[in-house]
Parts: sequence; structure tokens; C-alpha cells
Amino acid sequence: MKKIIVISLGGSLIVPDKIQVHLLQNFKNVLLKNTKKYKFVVVCGGGQTARTYIKGLEEENILKKEYLQGLLGIASTRLNARFMTYFFGREANQGMPNDMKDVENLLKIHDIVFCGALRYAPNETSDATSVKLARHFRTSFINLTNVSGLHDKNPLIYKNAKFIPEISHEEFYKLATQTKFKPGQHFILDQKAAKIIKKYKIPSYIIGPDLKNLDNLLNDRHFIGSVIF
Repeated sequence: MKKIIVISLGGSLIVPDKIQVHLLQNFKNVLLKNTKKYKFVVVCGGGQTARTYIKGLEEENILKKEYLQGLLGIASTRLNARFMTYFFGREANQGMPNDMKDVENLLKIHDIVFCGALRYAPNETSDATSVKLARHFRTSFINLTNVSGLHDKNPLIYKNAKFIPEISHEEFYKLATQTKFKPGQHFILDQKAAKIIKKYKIPSYIIGPDLKNLDNLLNDRHFIGSVIF
């Protein structure tokens, strides 16, 4: 029985402004190389696509605005996931899963299953979907993002941001909950995901766009990234 690994693939790595074809080809190669011992569930984020739609409603006086923004975010994650299934072709699922049972059934057929957020829930993003799947399959969670790992503040904005190679579940939760949830937020993992990681002590890793680190992590070699333990 192959071990299942859950990966959150940030929308910023799929389409920040245009499709990151070279990066995604490397991602595909790493996953296919490791399917001899793993099955992968890849949850796609909405990234800039989601934020663009969410921002479009920001100034409007609309009933249930945050709920509608959440639905736009979900639709964006599922669009990105649909693209990834096309990008991987026969190597991945073609139908889009709607719940965990669908994911389970697709894993019986495929070594690689892509999905977006599976359902609407208040105050969470596809990060929480990823962590819930890791909990469901009793496995590890890997967050692939556009920075090298966890920092004390956004390294894309602050040059003096401090890299955090290791952090406890409890300390990570404190860091994640310093700010209030907002649709389209930029923090590396959402607050609900941090809460689930803490509650169930889910082995979690945050690594950047250099996919050699993903391959090294999957093969128990030294990697550059952050460990939440």
C-alpha cells in the first residue's frame, strides 16, 4: 500500500500572472518520479485569480458578501485544479472531486489526484481543505508556496524577514492567529488550517518553488524549508 501525501499547491505557483509552465513541468516530474512509493492528493490554491475576483466585490454593498467571496475563491481553486489535470493528462484524474469520498475513489485509480476546495466553510481557504485531507488520510501535509518557507513576516515585502526553519504546532498557531481571517489573505496558511494542525499534531512542511526540495523531502534527504512539529 503506497503512502498518501497531501500537497497544497499555491495558486501563486500556478498562475501569478501567467502560467508557470517550467515550474509546473518540474513539479510534474518530481511527482511522477515518486509515484513508486507514494500517492499524491494535490489541493490547488486560488492565488491571484481568487484575489482578483474577491477584490472586485470588496467595495460593493452586497448581502452575504464574504460568503460570495468565499464561493469565488472556491471556484478559482477548482479552475486551477482543472487546469492541472489537463496539464498532467493521463497521469492524473480528469473528473473533479466534490468531497473526500470522491478523492478516496479517485486514489483507487490514480496515483495523483488534483482538487480545489471541496466545500464552502466560513473563515477558511484551500489550506484548510489540504490539512483536513491530511487528517483524513492520517498522513503528512506539504505546503508548496512562493517563498522558501515560514518567516516572521512576508519576505516578499520585508527584506529583514527572519526565516523560521522549525516551529512547534502551538507557536505556529499563535503566529497564524495574530491577524483576523480575510478572504484572499496572504498569510502562508490560514488560521483554520493552523488550528487543525495543532489539534491533531499533523506533520507539516512549508517549502518554496525550488522543487529539488520537494524531491529531497519525499526521499528523506536534506531540504530547505520549514517544519511544523
